[in-house]
Amino acid sequence: MNKILYFLFLFCGLCFSQNTIKANFIDSMVIDVQKIFGVDTFGTMYYSTDDNTFNKRTKDTTITYTNYQLAEITSANAFNPLKINLFYSDFNTVIILDNRLAEVYKVDFNTVVPYKNVTYISTGFDNTIWIYNQDLQQLELYDYKTNKIRLKTVPLQSEALDLKSDYNYCYLLTENYLYIYNYFGSLVNKFENIGYDSLAFSKAHLILKEKNQLHILTKNNTEIKRIQHPNLLISQFLVTNETLYIYNDGILRQYRLKLE
Repeated sequence: MNKILYFLFLFCGLCFSQNTIKANFIDSMVIDVQKIFGVDTFGTMYYSTDDNTFNKRTKDTTITYTNYQLAEITSANAFNPLKINLFYSDFNTVIILDNRLAEVYKVDFNTVVPYKNVTYISTGFDNTIWIYNQDLQQLELYDYKTNKIRLKTVPLQSEALDLKSDYNYCYLLTENYLYIYNYFGSLVNKFENIGYDSLAFSKAHLILKEKNQLHILTKNNTEIKRIQHPNLLISQFLVTNETLYIYNDGILRQYRLKLE
């Protein structure tokens, strides 16, 4: 009887391990920020310290960008550090910054014809950004220099929750599904949303949050796996290559994802 229980325990353990990825603690740091938007492979951090101030901190210097006219920064994307985009949802406006945080372009969707009610944005290739058009409930690749839509998806049937992208793919999380599009706007995969509320993405890996549990979809994979990590309240989470960051209560914790 004891042998049977042992083998059952071992079998269940093996099955569980095959469907999970372990996050090994590396380091932590105390940092008082309002929102943290990203950490790149060189350790450069992008964050806001109040509603209006965007910061870029390297090992040697910290530079800032402030725009008091546009209120709170809703999201920021520094995937392309030469074209950092800041989104101010209250004003339906995007600001494009260079690597010195100098303003190089402003897109006010209130003045764009036809008018666009935008709720999410993310980086595209060239002079484009992915935008979610709330009124039409569709994803659009918008060229902000020519004021043209290069492509758009079919309208979706559920509320959008989050949007992330790089030059090749765009990930749109809705209440019902996670949609994955390529840069042609073609749907390449779709997963049922089992309770995910937000996501993070970096080059190869997509991290999904379900309450205080994180899951991962690795590159060239079709299985979403659970991440084994400490039971923490997760205010924010980020991923850079195989490094996972969890931020809560003024502490940024760093973990290495053990990927096979």
